[in-house]
Amino acid sequence: MDRKEFRDLVSPEAAHEAIESLSLEGGIDRVPLEEARSRVLVARLDAELDVPGFDRASLDGYALRARETFGADEADPARLEVVGEVHAGEKPDVAVAEGEAVEISTGAVMPSGADAMVPVEQTDDAGAVERTDEVDTGGRTDETDGEAVLIRTAVAPGDNVMFAGADVAAGERALGPRTQVTPRDIGLLSALGIDEVPVRARPRVGIVSTGDELVRPGDDPASDRGEIYDVNSYTIAAGVEDAGGEAVLYPHAGDDREEMERVLREAADECDLVLSSGSTSASAVDVIYRVIEEEGELLVHGVAVKPGKPMLVGRLADSAYVGLPGYPVSAMMVFRTFVAPAIREAAGLPEPESATVTGRLARRERYGEGRLRLMPVGLVETGPDEVAPVSGDGGGSPGVDQETDLLVYPVDKGSGATTSLAEADGVVSVDADTDYLEAGEAVDVQLFSPDVRPPTLLGVGEDDPTLNQLLDRLERPRYLSVGSRPALRQLREGVPDIAVVAGPLDREVDAEAIGGWHREWGLVVRPGNPEEIEGLADLIDSDLRFINRTVDSGLRMSVERALEDLADDREASQRELADAIDGFDLGLRAHESPARKVISGDADAGLGLADTADRLDLEFVPLGEQRIRVLANPDRTAKAGVSDLQEAIESAGLE
Repeated sequence: MDRKEFRDLVSPEAAHEAIESLSLEGGIDRVPLEEARSRVLVARLDAELDVPGFDRASLDGYALRARETFGADEADPARLEVVGEVHAGEKPDVAVAEGEAVEISTGAVMPSGADAMVPVEQTDDAGAVERTDEVDTGGRTDETDGEAVLIRTAVAPGDNVMFAGADVAAGERALGPRTQVTPRDIGLLSALGIDEVPVRARPRVGIVSTGDELVRPGDDPASDRGEIYDVNSYTIAAGVEDAGGEAVLYPHAGDDREEMERVLREAADECDLVLSSGSTSASAVDVIYRVIEEEGELLVHGVAVKPGKPMLVGRLADSAYVGLPGYPVSAMMVFRTFVAPAIREAAGLPEPESATVTGRLARRERYGEGRLRLMPVGLVETGPDEVAPVSGDGGGSPGVDQETDLLVYPVDKGSGATTSLAEADGVVSVDADTDYLEAGEAVDVQLFSPDVRPPTLLGVGEDDPTLNQLLDRLERPRYLSVGSRPALRQLREGVPDIAVVAGPLDREVDAEAIGGWHREWGLVVRPGNPEEIEGLADLIDSDLRFINRTVDSGLRMSVERALEDLADDREASQRELADAIDGFDLGLRAHESPARKVISGDADAGLGLADTADRLDLEFVPLGEQRIRVLANPDRTAKAGVSDLQEAIESAGLE
């Protein structure tokens, strides 16, 4: 077989250096002000006018000469004639002379002759006034009667007036280069009349997914051909945008050499960086590294990191190139660790504020592959009284209370599982020379973002429709559908707050029951029950296809118990009857999965729930009722999330 072996795996440091050697910068853009938020300035911006450009009133009140108010107070107010008014946005047509005041609105231009203003709250209306003496009228010839105002406070020149240039003076430095524009900065630029700004161009990043098995969301995957939805294109594109780049999705390239080369060349001609996912490993069908090697320059083929070993770094035409692994977890961990920092640097953005917390490992983790391991982990707050708290390293996180002990548990379903990162809070970096981490050992967790907060409730166990409704009532719960048996094991290890288990228990566990309910279980069949299935006996005695649940499921335990009872009646072994059922040993994890096999025609019957059959418009053959128990970690019954779940169970009228 034609097989390209990995070259010597380079160190993570060498991979960083290779990417840093590639130029990703895209030059300078001039963008309108409404598009400038979060962009990075490439030049200093100076004020070309005074802000404000005129002397203006800071409040509603009266503009006047300050000396007219000297000695004025509540007992002896100054009486001034009101000779006009000025509103914001209009040019004053009146001047202030001795013994006079002008009514003025907030933000209005101060009239000539006035050097201060008095807020309206510190004045009183004095009624009509008849002018009988000779005064300076400021050029007016009108001698009719007017209004008067009583000024009940003294002011100094300049009081309650914002003079021209008091906010920003013409020629003053407004914003400097390398400023990341915030909404506050946009307000300043707006005040200066700047409608376009020079910013660092966002690196244009082309994203190419390879592999004949991928289809884009919106299309229908052919499961019988092994097709799956393209996860990487969209998650990587979101990561590019978060890092300050401009993501460009290209058509799916498949595994065809000519099509792959065409798409990669198109992306290289149009982008500063090309990211591909998939087709980077050493097998014969993974040819992308050959394209880079022959059409460009391959700098790195393989990095000593897990996940992410099959990583490529190189050049293609005038563009930088990085090949990400095909599995979603591997692709995103490599992108986050190696590529995102390079995009941020090219965009002129600073590294995001990092947050590191310290917790204790929930269980022993064996390792010894000689590569840096990037281990996705989740956090659960166990409470200060459960064990001695482990303090942070000072980095901390506004969302994580380091006064509360943190338990760190691995979230690793394999590189192909998209939920490994969705259910994680951060990453623990395990050195290449580490053979194992002990349970209870202190580990540093680099959070995915500073605002990460542990869930209010960590639950594990059965997937169940009633449980889903209860969880909807809680704030930020996290629930991992691992099945009943693993849930009990994890509860014994002290990891989750609660475990939800179904069916008969193999062994007791130290826990406090906080509620439960019953559910009807049985066989899900096609509408009308065309095979006339009445129970397990029909699956044994007829040539029918059955889809079971995994051995960790509570439903699986119940159907095995039912099969044991039937074996006793037939004087046979449970194993003999199980072997007689076509598909008994094929187990699917989720409670709807067997039902969907029935819908697709791949099975005549599936193990499931009455609720599922009803929701999917299928027929249901009942086999019994199953008790669902919600068991709480006895050390965390006072935790708010546990109390909230118990209250939700009680308010729903469940047992």
